[in-house]
Amino acid sequence: MKLRKLRSIIVAFLLVFTLIGTAGAVEVLRMATTTSTDNTGLLDYLAKLLLEQKGIELQWVAVGTGKALEYGRNGDVDVLLVHAPDVEKKFVADGWGVNRRQVMYNDFIIVGPASDPAKVAGMGAAPAMKKIAAAGAPFASRADKSGTHVAELVLWKNAGIPEPDKEKWYIQTGQGMLETLMIAGEQKGYCLTDRGTFIKYEDSRKDQADLVIIVEGDDSLKNQYSVIAVNPAKWENLRYDLAVHFIDWMVSPATQKAVADFSLLGKQLFFPNAGE
Repeated sequence: MKLRKLRSIIVAFLLVFTLIGTAGAVEVLRMATTTSTDNTGLLDYLAKLLLEQKGIELQWVAVGTGKALEYGRNGDVDVLLVHAPDVEKKFVADGWGVNRRQVMYNDFIIVGPASDPAKVAGMGAAPAMKKIAAAGAPFASRADKSGTHVAELVLWKNAGIPEPDKEKWYIQTGQGMLETLMIAGEQKGYCLTDRGTFIKYEDSRKDQADLVIIVEGDDSLKNQYSVIAVNPAKWENLRYDLAVHFIDWMVSPATQKAVADFSLLGKQLFFPNAGE
């Protein structure tokens, strides 16, 4: 049996990898990635193409970028697809990753209730965050060192607001993006999310949608994704050859076009930029 998504705890995650890797049917590449690439269906789409074109089966675990990088440091995966550039660059500078290449981007948005209690609709991202904090309006955060959480912390800093922690209005979910959006909706609060996951959320809620886009289009809301091979000098069990094949495949013109062609509900979710 071929397993495409691994969502269990790390012990089960590694056990499945071991069993599949020894089966000999296809070559298996182990990847840690972010919840947004999984929630939107992008990975199902790309994994099918990779298997058809290269004979490589992509096995992945979808977590926050911080956790994905931890899997890389532990040698649990061969390659990463993540979206926190400053943290990624440190990961490479510290010797844990090699051959980092940017592949695509989308954008973050600030969503909230249609009533917009903090009155921030249409503002820039930093001024909006400052006003949300001043109003004490509920704000749901993943608070998990994911790429989205890292981006949120940058916005608080840009707004001149100390990193929220124990404030009553600041809701630390410690969960994935879809779950955090649900909590924001329940609490009639604001939230920073990637646009693709929000489109998925809207579709799942349909006419019960309780959040709308409040702030978008700010330059600071660009959400860059990159691939990184885990350094084979750190671990003997890595499939660095497959990681390099995957990275080269991701930045190839054909795959970049495939990324551009991927859509959800008729909307393009990711924009290729490997050549930039």
